[in-house]
Amino acid sequence: MKTLYIECNMGAAGDMLMAALLELHPDADGFLARLNAVGIPGVTVTREAASKCGIKGTYVRVEIGGHEEHDHEDDDDHHHHHHTHDSHSHNHSDNHAIGHLIDHLDISAAVKNHARAVYALIAEAESHAHGVPVSQIHFHEVGEMDAVADIVGVCMLIEELAPAAICASPVHVGSGQVRCAHGILPVPAPATAHILTGIPTYGGDIGGELCTPTGAALLRHFAASFGPMPEMTTDKIGYGMGKKDFQAANCVRVFYGTGRRPDGVTGEKVAELSCNIDDMTGEALGYACGLLLEAGARDVFTLAAAMKKGRPGQLLVCVCDVERADDFAALILKHTTTFGVRKAILERYTLARRIDTVATPYGDVRIKTGRGYGVEKSKPEYDDTAALASRHGCSFMEMERRIWNKEEEPQK
Repeated sequence: MKTLYIECNMGAAGDMLMAALLELHPDADGFLARLNAVGIPGVTVTREAASKCGIKGTYVRVEIGGHEEHDHEDDDDHHHHHHTHDSHSHNHSDNHAIGHLIDHLDISAAVKNHARAVYALIAEAESHAHGVPVSQIHFHEVGEMDAVADIVGVCMLIEELAPAAICASPVHVGSGQVRCAHGILPVPAPATAHILTGIPTYGGDIGGELCTPTGAALLRHFAASFGPMPEMTTDKIGYGMGKKDFQAANCVRVFYGTGRRPDGVTGEKVAELSCNIDDMTGEALGYACGLLLEAGARDVFTLAAAMKKGRPGQLLVCVCDVERADDFAALILKHTTTFGVRKAILERYTLARRIDTVATPYGDVRIKTGRGYGVEKSKPEYDDTAALASRHGCSFMEMERRIWNKEEEPQK
């Protein structure tokens, strides 16, 4: 299974991630030609060799109208846009304008979806940090084009490299303070800190901002897990260089190769306990299944079965953690009529899962997202959807559809 591991010992920024991934690409010049042709207004992306602490790598230069936008930053350690908000509402937010721009770029539908999702993370984080609606988050129109190039470039590279699993190290965020449009902010900046909620991070002796909102959003969107490097056979290594120099090599390093059971993605072992039952009522068997789920079983279900002597019965199956198999076997023996329980140890392929709470016009909904094997899928949690459907007097299916389509509040 093709695996990409992102090492963030010096944080992450959009241009550094793009440069590191570009080193993995078999045709870097051809890729840059395609990126420059997608239609980002006034933007030209080039690459050049760079060295940090004696390590050679690639620096990506993003120019807008012939000028490198990154040069306009004063004290930031990586280029990065701290967005602002206006005191009045807009008919069309800049966030909407960025989405409109992405929709009209000459890129695949998958890349458009990834890029929009990354921007949504940034906009939601800025909204949370400033305490204003997402519609009032202001993306600087000219200065934001290099961030568009970084995000679209990384999304295109991920699509073309096509790793089945993506994981990353804990993120070094830096320390101290950073200058932005609002004044002097602590590191990590509030928006960056919000995006990285739930992700392992650390500071250190290096002063300055090492992880930007763009870098954080790209990591959160693409990485299925964060931790030590998984067991893998590396084929290629890429070094994406930052602009500034520190006592440590200012780079993002990526490893690309064949992975076996990357942490949090696959290779999980479970115990499957089963027994045949033909002399219990439906109520009693349902009660036993409920007890098993309450005790922490991964899954419990029954199947109709034809028993000995032609009697109809049920096959009870309980999936649980291997180390708790004895406990669940004891529960089955206590609460059912069976005289024996079979145990099998199985491996299962699983997607790394994350649950985010999303605000909708009807109320907050927890969205479960699974990633891995080149797959990403999301669904709203049943309990939340059912509660909102009941509250608004509509069917479960209608509420689920309206949550995804972000339609107006359903009629009662």
